[in-house]
Amino acid sequence: MQLTSKQHIAIFASGNGTNAERIMQYFANADKGIDVALVVCNKPDAPVLERAKRMNVEAIVVSRDDFKNPDVLLPLLEQHAVTHIVLSGFLLMVPSFLINRYAQRIYNIHPSLLPKFGGKGMYGNHVFEAVKAAGETVTGITIHHVTEACDQGAIIFQATTSVLPSDSVEDIAQKTHALEYRYFSEVIEREVNKDVG
Repeated sequence: MQLTSKQHIAIFASGNGTNAERIMQYFANADKGIDVALVVCNKPDAPVLERAKRMNVEAIVVSRDDFKNPDVLLPLLEQHAVTHIVLSGFLLMVPSFLINRYAQRIYNIHPSLLPKFGGKGMYGNHVFEAVKAAGETVTGITIHHVTEACDQGAIIFQATTSVLPSDSVEDIAQKTHALEYRYFSEVIEREVNKDVG
């Protein structure tokens, strides 16, 4: 893939978009040679669309069928000169044609220490409930490359937080989100720069 001097990220998101907004803010606040060119969302009522609008980032709703169609998705990304993709609370499996086109340039964040509590159906509160039910004393986040196997791509970065016996599912979620907000944007910047350096 031909690289431009500036790297352009597409964020794929399905929901609230708090992580996505922080990523947009992070790259908007300084000239890092990286910008968020596009937000792709599969839900027309997702709050992330309004967050993108506030950040002056173009956001496009793509149906499940269109997302699986290379004749729709690839031209959309090429039109925005997208060089890297970040999954931020995105709940559809990434199709193989996209993984092949952006090999090693698609990053996901998962709210547990993979390989624990990963795989199909493990997202959001499902993960935090599983961590609580298992009696874990440590949990955290995993940032990893995306492959065709759910949550099984090579791990790029992990950060941990303690889990107390008294912690509720909401407490675990709050601790995990704090790690996401602290590290995700920095790791994206590092990986993009390493990739093009």
